[in-house]
Amino acid sequence: MRTRVYNNKEQIFCEWRHRWVRLTPEEWVRQQLLHRLVEQLDYPASLIAVEQAINVGEAKKRCDAVVYDRQMNPLMVIECKAETVPLTQKTLDQAITYNRKLNVPFLMLHNGVQTICIHGTNHYTSGFPRYTDLLRCE
Repeated sequence: MRTRVYNNKEQIFCEWRHRWVRLTPEEWVRQQLLHRLVEQLDYPASLIAVEQAINVGEAKKRCDAVVYDRQMNPLMVIECKAETVPLTQKTLDQAITYNRKLNVPFLMLHNGVQTICIHGTNHYTSGFPRYTDLLRCE
């Protein structure tokens, strides 16, 4: 991952958005997670959308990341928080709000320390699903 200081602010290059973005604690967690998914768990980088805009009722929202299958059907919503922010019911509710629009089979909550992956009514708190695991459970 490439970082720089620009106008006295730290930035990180987001390969998914093809631009430099402010390096906040949450952005660091998101970039670390996305690189791990691609480099270690075989997620195709081209099938991950970052800051995916969606309309929820009258409100415009942005998902931290959405993973798609090869037909561009959404498979997973990812909600990231900074390491200092615990994953709570409020975090889950935020992901569920996005899922009402996207109707994905998987939700992932991640703060760099803890990961919660949800498929239906099953909660997995250890490890990350491989991309092929997502496709099998569609």
